[in-house]
Amino acid sequence: MKCRLGGADFPARAAYDVRTCGSDFGWLALALGGTLLAGTASAQPSPAPVKEQASPPSPIITDRDFEAALPSQDAAASPAAPVASPPAPVTDPDLAKPLTPLTDFDKEPLRDETGGAKTEKAPTLSYRWQVTGLENLRDAHPVAPIDGGALVDSFSTVSALKQGKGKATNAAAIAARIEQDRQALSDVMASQGYFDAAIQSSVAMPEQGKPGDIAVSLAVAPGPRYRLGAIRFDAPALIPPDLLTRHFGVHSGEPIVAERVLSAEAELGVILPQSAYPFAKIGQRDIELDAATGIGDYTLPVTPGPRSRFGDITVKGRRSVFDARHISTIARFRKGELYDSRLIDDLRKALVATNLFATVTVEPAQTGVSAGDNTEYANLVVSQKAGPPRSLSAQAGYSTGEGIKAVGSWSHANLFPPEGALIGSATAGTSEQGVSGTFRRSNAGLRDRTVEVSISANHTNLDAYEAFTGALKGRISRASTAIWQKRWTYSYGFELIGSNEQDYAFEQAGERRRTFYILALPGQITYDRSNSLLDPTRGYRLSATLSPEASLGSNVQTYARSIFEATGYYPIAGKLVLAGRARVGMIGGASRESIAPSRRFYSGGGGSVRGFGYQELGPKDPSGNPIGGRSQAETSVELRYRFGNFGVVGFVDSGQVFTSEVPTFNSWRFGAGMGFRYYTNFGPMRFDIATPINRQIGESRVAVYVSIGQAF
Repeated sequence: MKCRLGGADFPARAAYDVRTCGSDFGWLALALGGTLLAGTASAQPSPAPVKEQASPPSPIITDRDFEAALPSQDAAASPAAPVASPPAPVTDPDLAKPLTPLTDFDKEPLRDETGGAKTEKAPTLSYRWQVTGLENLRDAHPVAPIDGGALVDSFSTVSALKQGKGKATNAAAIAARIEQDRQALSDVMASQGYFDAAIQSSVAMPEQGKPGDIAVSLAVAPGPRYRLGAIRFDAPALIPPDLLTRHFGVHSGEPIVAERVLSAEAELGVILPQSAYPFAKIGQRDIELDAATGIGDYTLPVTPGPRSRFGDITVKGRRSVFDARHISTIARFRKGELYDSRLIDDLRKALVATNLFATVTVEPAQTGVSAGDNTEYANLVVSQKAGPPRSLSAQAGYSTGEGIKAVGSWSHANLFPPEGALIGSATAGTSEQGVSGTFRRSNAGLRDRTVEVSISANHTNLDAYEAFTGALKGRISRASTAIWQKRWTYSYGFELIGSNEQDYAFEQAGERRRTFYILALPGQITYDRSNSLLDPTRGYRLSATLSPEASLGSNVQTYARSIFEATGYYPIAGKLVLAGRARVGMIGGASRESIAPSRRFYSGGGGSVRGFGYQELGPKDPSGNPIGGRSQAETSVELRYRFGNFGVVGFVDSGQVFTSEVPTFNSWRFGAGMGFRYYTNFGPMRFDIATPINRQIGESRVAVYVSIGQAF
């Protein structure tokens, strides 16, 4: 015997409609209720349904007889006179007395005739339940293994009997739970391919007069596990021809498991738009079950729609942010390329990442216009609504030697459309104060390219030097963001700096103040193979920076600053990560004295060698203040462990600053400590405490650093 399982019925009950051939799933609810009320101790089968007795048909009268039976219109127009009713006798003389005025009404509340005694709670019934018949069920199929224990566990998550915790107010409640669980267990069995599973329920009452629980049992006869037979797709020819069969995740011979079948169908719904069929529709499946063979032949109708290529971009919305031209700049596809929904998802994410939209959607639209090669153009409709463009932000940090530093900023992200932002910021701290203004255009003529011009005025007062600085800087960059971490990034630009600086002059044996005018052309390239921008746990990064500079002070000096840095991350076990960093910096072409103090190398502090104050390492003047050098070398090793949203870190840092152009690795200094992390959506909050090893005179015993992000 064969039956059909198809259409919307397939997922109706745990992804299947368990309508099998020749199976009788009669319910015993009425018998159960009678059993519980009567107190019998054995299971009762369901009584056969009683057929209703048909009444003899009434004769149909003719129209003439029907009209004759109606009253005449004259009679209907003359209603009968009302019949007088006799007066009701007054049996109680108090009823004839006038009512008491409300103002004199006695407001004494009614007395509690029960004497205030609390009513007893209704007695509850206790029960226990079990599922039998699945103890020895095993199917070790390689792609869909199952056993009885797993089926019972799956059923227990939805069991009404289990959720009732063995208590019920009456027999009807237990009967209802049994009926619900019988259906749920049938669903669970069908979801694993057991369409012929028969489930019988029984109830055993405790002996009369003896305490005990009602015993409920669900006995399962699983029957055969149906397997897929022929798999057919009712669809026209596609390109490539095996597009559907190659990506359909289930195959003939494997059990009909709801989760796997539905997942395979959903995968086709994803693959087709990725393969130039943006308007494809997956129809309702049809499975023909053969009870004699235990095989189900599967048919899935698919309407692919036209094979399509990217067409024009159109903009929709009264408060549009970008025009079609700028959206085309952000898109990673061009008109005429075969449609791929992954590129649409990429475009949608890029638009959201601009933070300029309240809502934005990207949807394909059929045009019916031929694009050649049996394809059609599919236009893209970008529906957009502008979000608030202005924002305020603030950040703060603390480190030993540098002190407290707070930065606040205001920005208008689209003051000069498209994506032309104006940013104003102010810095206040114990060692630095300043203001700056920045113009930044994102996606400037090219996806992910940023053009930035800034002007700033700062006052810096450090142990190494004091400086009043004004700067005009420009930069073009391609950088990673929290959403898109790129493998290759770069930046290049210019810096025009005027700085009045005070430092120590050995030849004068005292402080001096000089003015420097500097032109720098910095460039940087980075190769990133780490798995996270703010909290990496594996991979590595390599970075190189080169800045040719010319300095006009008492004379003209030209030199080049170069920095090379490498970081690596290795997961040891679980949440334990070993991280390392190495950095080398060099200045060639000028003496230390002719280089502005603000352009020299310094080491020490939270982003350098922890355990020491900011810029504390390296050569010093007679007062013990750092004077900077022409080269530096630094290393760091961290052992990071994370648990939940928290983490702990142990670290050892080392480094030194040298007067020579190339690091000599003499007088190497070390610092060690530990840190704590609190992980947020935008990265970890960092608190580190460290101490110098072989501490020297004038160095603090403990240094503290608070910031955002890992140290490296």
